Amino acid sequence: MAAGDNDTQTLSDGMSFEEMLADVDKGDLAAGEKSASDLEAVFDVPVRLSVVLGRTKMPVAKLLQMDIGTVVELDRQVGEAIDIYVNDRLVARGEIVLVEGRLGVTMTEIIKAG
Repeated sequence: MAAGDNDTQTLSDGMSFEEMLADVDKGDLAAGEKSASDLEAVFDVPVRLSVVLGRTKMPVAKLLQMDIGTVVELDRQVGEAIDIYVNDRLVARGEIVLVEGRLGVTMTEIIKAG
């Protein structure tokens, strides 16, 4: 996400949410410099969570021919991990689960920021 994006939240000390999480990821909690209570400031920050089952490309003409029951092939295999994004940033991979008749996602892998 670019520095000028409107979705970037800046905390009261001028540090963005992503920077705070990066600091936590660096092991500051283990060093005793930060605690879980230091993150309370970001608990109510809204984020956009997206779960991507797969992708495909098609010409507009084919898209316009779609009707109820049309099958769209995706670039993933059955059973392959799905991508979980927070604010357009890949953060984890997971798999689809059924919870009380609704679809859900369980995380199987956390992606470290690089």
